[in-house]
Amino acid sequence: MSKAVLDEISHRRKGSPALKVSRGQQEAASSTTLPSYDPSCYLCPGNKRAQGDTNPKYENTYVFVNDYSAVKEVQPDYTQLNADGSCSSLLLRAEAVTGKCYVVTFAAAHNLTLADLSVPEILAVIGTWTDIYAAHISPLSPLSKVSSPITVPPTGHGGGKTSRSKEQYRYMQIFENKGAAMGCSNPHPHGQIWTTSGLPEEPALELDQLMKYRREQGGLNMLEDYASLESKKKDRIVFENKAFVAVCPWWGTWPFEVMIVARQHRRALVDLDDGERQELAEAISEVTRRYDNLFETQFPYSMGVHQAPLEGTDAEIEASHLHIHFYPPLLRSATVRKFLVGYEMMAEPQRDITPEQAAARLRNCGGKLYRKKIE
Repeated sequence: MSKAVLDEISHRRKGSPALKVSRGQQEAASSTTLPSYDPSCYLCPGNKRAQGDTNPKYENTYVFVNDYSAVKEVQPDYTQLNADGSCSSLLLRAEAVTGKCYVVTFAAAHNLTLADLSVPEILAVIGTWTDIYAAHISPLSPLSKVSSPITVPPTGHGGGKTSRSKEQYRYMQIFENKGAAMGCSNPHPHGQIWTTSGLPEEPALELDQLMKYRREQGGLNMLEDYASLESKKKDRIVFENKAFVAVCPWWGTWPFEVMIVARQHRRALVDLDDGERQELAEAISEVTRRYDNLFETQFPYSMGVHQAPLEGTDAEIEASHLHIHFYPPLLRSATVRKFLVGYEMMAEPQRDITPEQAAARLRNCGGKLYRKKIE
């Protein structure tokens, strides 16, 4: 069957049906109306934050412990009661989770996004992510042999580089929510980093599959094989360079979902050399700029870095593969969103356009950022 047929028929890909839809509407381009500095923004340089601390006059990235951390470093102990095989102990289970949450600003200017930043500016963000990750790696991990943070994360809300955490955490999730549609209440360019004592569900599911593939395929790495396959086929490639491919994944759920995957087996950010970090910055720049150019708007998304756990078995660490997910909600225009409702909540997700169609549209959105042409 010709692959073009899949653009026309309902079908399932790893559990997700895809449906062809119409082109949708076209709206006028939106320009940035935010100031470069907002005196009321708690992330702008020199401003006071919720806990009373004052941000320094930083110029690029700045890191501090979240004033409203979702997980705490210190909390009351909790032990599961009635662990006796009773119905309650089987069905009503819980475990305590501790951790540390950071906020990372990407730039000093209030009105920029990753799409606006240059590759060297994004490289500074990657450097900050890498340093914080490296500072939290277990000394027993194979990754500790290659990790050497230039700076270490702050211990308190005031920011500054002081010392690593006293506790050894299991996992670190680096992520960004861009836009009000993704629940971001402050437009200042920033992301978050949560370290936790447990391994979260999504990375755990991925890791299980990566380990299974490695066992069954004689030590081969699933995402290394997948990156090579997509690079050869080209149908779902959005952008590629020597070290990374940006692809609309075969199994993706969101209309313009993208995954950036390392071509070679790189377990985590600390495995990257200088050239590979530069190429990762280029890939992030290309994806975020194409997103904004697609509907000529500030394209919302949730983005997250998946890499090796901070602490784990050698099998877990070696099976891990560095990649970045982008989950954007927009479907046909700057105002038409996809919602996972009804059948998609009760049965399985469905795509409104195929990954091949999405990739083709994003490939055609390269070049200069649209708002630089209208400002």
